Amino acid sequence: MRTTLRLAVMTLCLIGFVPEYAGAQYQPPPPVPAPQRSDTFSPGEVVGAGSRFFGSVSSGLAKVIETAFSRWGQPNGYILGQEAGGAFIGGLRYGDGTLYTRNAGDLRVFWQGPSVGFDYGGAGSRTMMLVYNLPATAAIYQRFAGIDGSAYLIGGFGMTALGSGDIIVVPIRSGVGLRLGANIGYLKFTPVATWNPF
Repeated sequence: MRTTLRLAVMTLCLIGFVPEYAGAQYQPPPPVPAPQRSDTFSPGEVVGAGSRFFGSVSSGLAKVIETAFSRWGQPNGYILGQEAGGAFIGGLRYGDGTLYTRNAGDLRVFWQGPSVGFDYGGAGSRTMMLVYNLPATAAIYQRFAGIDGSAYLIGGFGMTALGSGDIIVVPIRSGVGLRLGANIGYLKFTPVATWNPF
């Protein structure tokens, strides 16, 4: 009788213990995290945005963007806008547009800057600027000076590069002509329009 009672108590204990043991042994796999979306833009996205902005798909635009991507990689922002300028030895350039980022929102920006060189005349153009290594949208509000050896002219589109610390801004303009390689200067980005280029 005692043996039967002990066996019954042990069986009940085991029955109560086994589900806990089994639960402790089985661990469901952790949930798979949602794929992280990159904060940069692919060449296809930039060419598409540029084509819509400039009004046509151009092999010149695609080649200029390809050159920028091969040199600096994928931008984490870009600006679409328009600018106007004029020069006679010394020149001025003014523009406005919108900075687009993947995960920090869009931001209205204005830019202006002086130049000195062998160019003259006036010009207005649509401008796309690729922005690299931008840590925060407000970091665009500063001066960017030219980077040596960064002027290109392909199929009616011109590209230069401007830098400040690690941030690089690459303006791509349509129909810039002689002004692309014949002047030096900088661009200053501001949150509001101003006539002061300095």
